[in-house]
Amino acid sequence: MREAGLLQPVASLPSKFGIGDFGPSAYEFVDLAAKAGVKIWQILPLNPLGFGNSPYQPYSSKAFDEIYISLERLQERGLIKTELKEYNPLADRIDYDGARKFKLPYLKEAFKTYFAENRRGYKKWRSENEWVYNYAVFRALKANNYEQLWTAWPKEQKLWIKNGKFDITPFKDDIEFTMWLQFVAYKQWMALRTYANEAGIKIMGDIPFYVGIDSDDVWTNQEAFKLDDEGNATFVAGVPPDYFSKTGQRWGNPIYDWEYLTKTNYAFWVDRLAYNAKLYDIIRIDHFRAFNDYYEIPASSATAEVGEWVDGPGEKFFDVILKEIKDIEIVAEDLGDLTPGVLELRDKYNFKGMKIGQFSFNPADEKKHLWDEEDRENLIIYTGTHDNETIRGWWENQSPDFKQAAVRFLAELGYHPKNDVIDNFLLLTFDSIADLAIIPTQDLLRLGNEARINTPGSIGSPNWEWKLSSFTPLIDRLGFLTLLIRRSNR
Repeated sequence: MREAGLLQPVASLPSKFGIGDFGPSAYEFVDLAAKAGVKIWQILPLNPLGFGNSPYQPYSSKAFDEIYISLERLQERGLIKTELKEYNPLADRIDYDGARKFKLPYLKEAFKTYFAENRRGYKKWRSENEWVYNYAVFRALKANNYEQLWTAWPKEQKLWIKNGKFDITPFKDDIEFTMWLQFVAYKQWMALRTYANEAGIKIMGDIPFYVGIDSDDVWTNQEAFKLDDEGNATFVAGVPPDYFSKTGQRWGNPIYDWEYLTKTNYAFWVDRLAYNAKLYDIIRIDHFRAFNDYYEIPASSATAEVGEWVDGPGEKFFDVILKEIKDIEIVAEDLGDLTPGVLELRDKYNFKGMKIGQFSFNPADEKKHLWDEEDRENLIIYTGTHDNETIRGWWENQSPDFKQAAVRFLAELGYHPKNDVIDNFLLLTFDSIADLAIIPTQDLLRLGNEARINTPGSIGSPNWEWKLSSFTPLIDRLGFLTLLIRRSNR
């Protein structure tokens, strides 16, 4: 083991305003992580949260959600003159709607102050980020249509992106405000990233393979997706029926038109990845398998029972990406049942893959603990991810026989039976041959499933709502985290 990391969503950081953001608590987290020797901070997508507050169904793959803007940082710059009140400062759950409503008046005040005082920087940033105008128009028209999916807008509004004929003058102020919020979020994030880098910590961002139909990505780049004349998806993404779901998973994301994308030399993807490479040191691509083969479901099908596997772009795609974007560092989310082609594609470009301790530990097999003989160093091992139970929640749901065998097996491996069993799993994870071990903060804190981030296949509360109410539990566990990291560097 050479490096160690923490998986900690920005939204789940402690905050005076109901949700973690790019303010002081994020900097304190960096300080604590650096003190323990952490080298990687893995986060979840920071894009505008979509249906069910999921960061994996965003309204844009470039824009930030303005909910992460720090009011304290704006006040430090003199943009907020009024006294900052607090909103649910000790909450251990995120109230997204409440946090948005609370922050909005302060953001509007900062916006007015910025232009009243003729502050500099915004115009230059806007000129260098042309995408932000279309995104702002998209959000303005979406608000004008009661947040409906863009395919349901009046025809003249839906077609503005193609012909520019609809008069958007009445939305001028809203469009300007949205673009300015993106400028502020970008500047605050880049300052935080620089601070982390200077502390020796790299940021691992996370981008989904697919984008949502209800996004400026699809509205602005309709030719890049399989859509009908009205903009509706003709095929959608998902996975077929399996052990976990008798009808499969129908995600609903539109399928890429890879024939068109190939003709354009993958311009949509080059642009998307190049922008995210500016934001993050490392990019984890969710559902990496789809570059090799993906499951295509007719949009008319209500479930994923009807569909077929289709070949993805494969090597041609990555040959272009790595040529166009120098020094991009990619991590492949390669979990689940995979075909040999997926692993070959991953290994051809030397991308790190992933391994989950919960899926690998088997006390009934003396040769199988958290790694196998065929494992490689070029991977990241986790106790779990945002989609899994916490390690304590997972442990508590095991049978008595499994627990007894596991404790005995851990002792045979040299892990002290008097230790907390969760600590022994953490020690075992950091003893892996993998180049990198990353653990969710909840696992370091030995929290149960009340701290689970997301349950795949379910939508809405309590998904995406867990947050730290304070840093006290993390501070109390820094000594053990330091021990873990020292073991990884032996």
